[in-house]
Amino acid sequence: MAGKKVAITLDEALVEALASVAEEEGVPLPRLVAEAAEPGLRLRAGRAVIREWQAEHGAFTPEELAAARADMAAADAEYLSGPGVSAA
Repeated sequence: MAGKKVAITLDEALVEALASVAEEEGVPLPRLVAEAAEPGLRLRAGRAVIREWQAEHGAFTPEELAAARADMAAADAEYLSGPGVSAA
């Protein structure tokens, strides 16, 4: 993956905490920051897809939301009980 150098300003305490975690895990600080940012970008993209779908089809009903929550809970339970997953 090609990288691009950028300059950002973060709270000093956050930078210290990130640097500490990066050192403990033996990863470069930029990689740790990128890994932390990716889930937020995926969440935003998912929300955009949902907004587009609802704009075309209407808002989700309470029943649809309940079914989606049940499906997500089942998927989480299956994933968390899989091999190599420890209950921390």
